[in-house]
This record gives sequence, structure tokens and C-alpha cells, in this order.
Amino acid sequence: MRFLKFSDPGFEVEFSRIEQRAEAIPAAIEETVKAIIADVRQRGDLALIELTRQFDRLQLTADTLEVSAAEIDAAIAQVKGESMAALQLAAERIADYHAKQKQETWLSTDEDDILLGQMVRPLDRVGIYVPGGKATYPSSVLMNAVPAKVAGVREVIMTVPMPNGEVSPHVLAAARIAGVDRIFKIGGAQAVAALAYGTVSVPRVDKITGPGNIYVATAKQLVFGQVDIDMIAGPSEILVINDGSGTAAHIAADLLSQAEHDELASSVLVTSCEKMALAVAAEVEKQLAELSREQIARQSIENYGAIILAQNLDEAISFSNRIAPEHLELALDNPFAVLPQIRHAGAIFMGHHTPEAAGDYLAGPNHTLPTGGTARFFSPLSLDDFVKKSSIVSFSEAGLQRLGNEIVHIAELEGLEAHAKSVSMRLSK
Repeated sequence: MRFLKFSDPGFEVEFSRIEQRAEAIPAAIEETVKAIIADVRQRGDLALIELTRQFDRLQLTADTLEVSAAEIDAAIAQVKGESMAALQLAAERIADYHAKQKQETWLSTDEDDILLGQMVRPLDRVGIYVPGGKATYPSSVLMNAVPAKVAGVREVIMTVPMPNGEVSPHVLAAARIAGVDRIFKIGGAQAVAALAYGTVSVPRVDKITGPGNIYVATAKQLVFGQVDIDMIAGPSEILVINDGSGTAAHIAADLLSQAEHDELASSVLVTSCEKMALAVAAEVEKQLAELSREQIARQSIENYGAIILAQNLDEAISFSNRIAPEHLELALDNPFAVLPQIRHAGAIFMGHHTPEAAGDYLAGPNHTLPTGGTARFFSPLSLDDFVKKSSIVSFSEAGLQRLGNEIVHIAELEGLEAHAKSVSMRLSK
């Protein structure tokens, strides 16, 4: 791993390369995605069938686009009991955590002659995109579907690509556990288009959530406004802040837990202890050789990994707030002492016994997090993503008489005569 210091003359240039590692969407990809979306809008199921044959080498018909209950049952029969139990426990913990985020409709009677409030209602239908094929991401299913169901979403539609007809049975098991209502064997930009605009077979949804490749991310970006989306997620990242306490092997393992995601992932340690820095670097090299995804993790570490030596914790925390990391580990003896100083982070993992992976799978909070510095203004996926709010306004006659002249005045300031008249005519006796 490369060693850096904040005082290095080239630090800003070097670290900006890491910060800006996310690929801009090439024009060719955007044009391809636009064409796919237009095709699905025009030809519906027929386009989905042809694109799935082209990209996933899977021949479907209108009758086989959807995963049947029998297919789900057959997949679940392949899943070991201990795996089902672990997924069930994760679902329960995710549901319990997100239930605490619930907001209720409220009405205010602070004024005798005016009633104000807010009505909270779940979305009617949500689509979740899940990576497919041999990839096994049941946690993505749970993290997207369970909060939607806790929020009260009536129907959750899932799309999962099945290249050559292959799909992880654990993904389908997680869908059953999470209460997913319907699953379709489609992926890529075509799946996003189908969810956004609807086809004869695939119902149109109100919001699309879930991770995907650059084609999926581009499609989500292009259909935003037609439907809501969760966020445009970039490459995964972790920042570990350390004060010299803890175990080097644990910190190295946590850095590699992100590096194995993909070659663009970023793993950074900021520590005030040079001895720990050297020990972690040695452990990273040692553990890399033991990983089944060594090639991916090694490329990530070599290109976008770093160990930064800080003069003190304040310098490390200031840096963390500047880059707003997706995952922030406070590998400190007393992490709660510095927590009030943390202003921007997707998820914060406290102390030496809270590896980031605990949050990925079982802790309860959502693992869909803002990346690329967007934690400055974005939040993790939550119950709020699956509800919408309506304002409630009720004036009595006395209330309108009391405030009407001011309403008219402001409308006239804006030159909107009809606005003013709609109030003033109610004020005249």
C-alpha cells in the first residue's frame, strides 16, 4: 500500500486521483442505454425477450418472464437450513431497525382557527434490482425489500438477471423471506426501463432501488423523474481511523473487505501511529495472498488503497469530514469520544469489535449507502425512501379572515391576480 502524509507536497494531487476514480459514463454507454429504454417503451415484452436472449443468453417467452412459485420452491429446496436461518435472522434484525424509523401522520391544533398537518403514506409499488447470475447477493434483496415491506409498500417487484438460466438459490430464498411479491428474469438497462414504464407483463413502479453495473446505473439516472430512484452508487469505499490501538490484522482484513468488491474500490487507513501503519501494510500483503478474489483486491489496493500518517486524531477526523466516506470505521479505544466530531459518513462503525461486514449483513441498519462524498447530503436507504408525505391545510372562515389580507398582499407582490382574487373574494362580506 502507498504511504502518504497530509504534509506531502503532492498529497492533494495523489488523493484526488483516488477520490475521482469513479468512471464518468462514456457517451457510447449512455447512447446504448437510451436506445434500450426507447426499445422497451415501444415494444414492451417483445423487447425484453429479445434483449434477454442477446445479453443473458436466455430464451424467454411472455409466459416465462416471471419466476414461478414452483421455481422459487425448487431453489429454496437447495438452500441449507443454516443458511435459511441466517437469512431469516438478518431479515428480522433489518425489519426491527427500520421499524424504529417510522413516522406517523400528524395534525397540529396550535391555532384555533387553522389546522395544519402532514399525512404519511407508503408508496404503492416499488421495484428492486438485484445483480444475478452466479453472483450471490441475498443481502441486497433483504436490504431493499424488507424496509419497503416495513413501510407498508403494497407490492415489491424484483428483477434479477439469469445469464444462461442461472440464479443463486439464496437470492430467491431471500426474496421469499423478505416478502417480495413478484420476480422477473430480466436485468440490465432493460429491466430498469420495464420497471419505470411498465410492459404487459412487468408492472410500472413508483421507485427503483438496488445496485447494478454501469448500464443499470445509467438507466436509473435516465428514468429518474419518471420514477424515483434510491441513488447512483459509485465504487465502494472504506476509511479507517486509528490511534495505534487494536490489532493490525483486523484493520487489514477490514480494508480488504472493501477491496475485494471490485478494482475501483478504495480502502484507506488514517493513523497517528507509524508502527501500526507498517504492521497493517504487512498484514494487507499477507492476507491478499490468501483471498480467492486476490486479483481484484490487489488491483484495488495498488491503485486506490493508501495508508495516511496523521499528526493526531483531529487531523484524521478533519480529513474524514472532508471526503465523507461511505464506510467509516473508528478503530479507536474510545470511539464515542470523537463521534460528536463526525459530520459526514454513510455508516459509522464504532470500536475494535465492529467490522464493516457486520453492517453489510446482520446488524440491522441498511447497507445501501452514499458513496463518492455524497454522504455530505445523502443518507443511507431507509424507511423514508418508501413513503411520501402530503401536507394537510384546513382554514376555518375565521382563519382565512385573520390571515387573508396578507395572503392577498403577497400574491399581488408576485403579480398573480387570480391568486389574490381567490382569497379576496372570500374576505368580502
